[in-house]
Amino acid sequence: MEYKIKVIDHIQLAAPIGGEEKARKFYKGILGFEEVEKPDSLKQNGGVWFKAGNVHIHIGIEETFMPARKAHPAIEVENIEAFRQELLDNEIDVTVDACLPGANRFYIYDCFGNRIEFLEWL
Repeated sequence: MEYKIKVIDHIQLAAPIGGEEKARKFYKGILGFEEVEKPDSLKQNGGVWFKAGNVHIHIGIEETFMPARKAHPAIEVENIEAFRQELLDNEIDVTVDACLPGANRFYIYDCFGNRIEFLEWL
């Protein structure tokens, strides 16, 4: 084999037309991501990009938007209980899932209804 798959560069989640400000309020304001400037060649497509550490999430605009209710990114968090409390303090519904051995994890839905998993390995 002459190639090697290395790492996920980013995850793209969808949003409806005009959802950029709502995404900023959720991903920056609540989750604590920072916004990343999109390249000029992609700005006309709409959407907004975020990052936190090595996690990059791109919010792409879809004319016929439908949230991802099952497919989802899973993001590892350090001190997940403090993060969970921060989400609860911001009135974000958290669904705890104890089915994965060796992990504390929960799910939320972003401001567009996309499912996101957060977990901390024990």
